[in-house]
Amino acid sequence: MIAELRERVSCPVLAPEDPGFGEVRAVFNAMHPGDPSLVVSCFGTADVVDAVTFARDNGLAMSVRGGGHSIAGLSASDSCMLIDLAPMHAVQVDAAARLARVQGGAVWADVDRETQAFGLATPGGVVSDTGVAGLTLGGGYGWLRRKYGLAADHLLAAEVVGPDGQVRIASENENTDLLWALRGGGGNFGVVTWFTFALEEVGPTVAFGGTFYPIEEAAQVIRGWRDYVAIAPDEVTATCLTITMPADPELPEAVHNRACVVIGAVYSGGADAGMDILRPLRELGTPLMDMSQPMPFTAVQQGFDAFFPRNTLQAYWKSRYLSSLSDEAIDFVAARALDRPSPFTLVNLFHMGGAIAAVAPDATAFAQRSSPFLLSIDGNWTEPADNDANIAWVRRTFQESANYGDDGVYLNFTGRSEEPPDVAMDSAFGANLRRLAEIKAKYDPTNMFRSNNNITPAPN
Repeated sequence: MIAELRERVSCPVLAPEDPGFGEVRAVFNAMHPGDPSLVVSCFGTADVVDAVTFARDNGLAMSVRGGGHSIAGLSASDSCMLIDLAPMHAVQVDAAARLARVQGGAVWADVDRETQAFGLATPGGVVSDTGVAGLTLGGGYGWLRRKYGLAADHLLAAEVVGPDGQVRIASENENTDLLWALRGGGGNFGVVTWFTFALEEVGPTVAFGGTFYPIEEAAQVIRGWRDYVAIAPDEVTATCLTITMPADPELPEAVHNRACVVIGAVYSGGADAGMDILRPLRELGTPLMDMSQPMPFTAVQQGFDAFFPRNTLQAYWKSRYLSSLSDEAIDFVAARALDRPSPFTLVNLFHMGGAIAAVAPDATAFAQRSSPFLLSIDGNWTEPADNDANIAWVRRTFQESANYGDDGVYLNFTGRSEEPPDVAMDSAFGANLRRLAEIKAKYDPTNMFRSNNNITPAPN
């Protein structure tokens, strides 16, 4: 059977005993490394077509790995045929048209490198090693979100290999329902081999704010952050996170093994003016370290990479949107930040609004547009023996956070759920779920693409 597939494709087809099998792009979450029975490391769209067709004809379960950063391990299923897109990482920029064509195996560092050569960017993530495909198909928050919205909002077209082996173009001119679904509906509809993004003028230098405060000042700092973002212009995207910094010789001793509140912010405009506008975020408490400065946009995109090394951390995350951030909610976040069970665990607050909220909730599959804040509880630790305790802490923190608001979940920041799948899907998609189920039934009626945040095809 493997010999037949090898004859079809132009790329490596690897069984566990083959050299190179263990060198397939590693996942982020070491809790879900995956144990596929077969890997097809595709070189192009034709290889993907042949791999999907082979899986369908032989009744094989299938997973697709773009960047491999799925927190829930959705690109790391066991005993499946893994379609590995890592070799497909080309980026083509049309600077005059402000467009970028990006292959499905690219990570955001690939995109930033090419687009920033022209002083252009599209909204991506906050970690440059994150896959373009997973982040975009799930919505996609990054450092440009308040000025320019989601990665999915800048998706203009996609080349998609469906379960029938057909290659379709989804755009505003053809298969428009499929494009609507891809803008936030996840990997339910096929393998996206090429993305076409609209680009914006960004950089190459932007104003960056990065200030570290003592964790003991968390409540004060977060209150100041909340009050600042309430009046900040849309050019400001700001995030608050708590983490324990390592004893890195490249960092000041003041933060070595120190639990900190980190305020990170980017101004999407002139760097000099931006530094003045971001200044209040540097004065919220007693700074332990201040990295704020005009900085290349590519450096900003890579600034948090060290917190998320591949295949190193056990990870279990939960997130929920909040319609407000009361003093009581802030006190809760500060208390949980002090009680983190692992130094690598983060308790994060993202400011939303701006361009995100300017898009109608039914204009794309991504429905949650109105909430001004997202709380993300990122459980990260190193020892599998500690899984139960850390997962329990994240779940308890998530459950208690519902006392301060519950506007739904963000699936990209959510681990494998203990809830029935339909509950999580309803929380994420709301009124859009019915249309997504109908589109799923049209393009994938047998649910061949199910290793994802799965949407059940609507019945005929």
